[in-house]
Amino acid sequence: MSLDHATVRRIASLARIRVEEHEVENLRNELNGILGWIEQLNEVDVTGIAPLTGAATMALAMREDVVTDGGYPDKILSNAPERIGNFYAVPKVVE
Repeated sequence: MSLDHATVRRIASLARIRVEEHEVENLRNELNGILGWIEQLNEVDVTGIAPLTGAATMALAMREDVVTDGGYPDKILSNAPERIGNFYAVPKVVE
């Protein structure tokens, strides 16, 4: 399939893209290259290959929904500029 000048202008209009007259030929060549690549993909034999369905059918790993402190406060607070016990120490912001 090859696009002509009018079709490129129509595509640009539908996409709400302003295309100057001197850009139409370059855009036509690029779109024809994309369509040629798609035609090349259509030539690939995919018989016997199941289509990908995505992750929607995968079962998610479940864990117990419990609240914990993580069990490693020293690792969590290791980069804190200042700490008091197992808490971040921050400057007072309200007078």
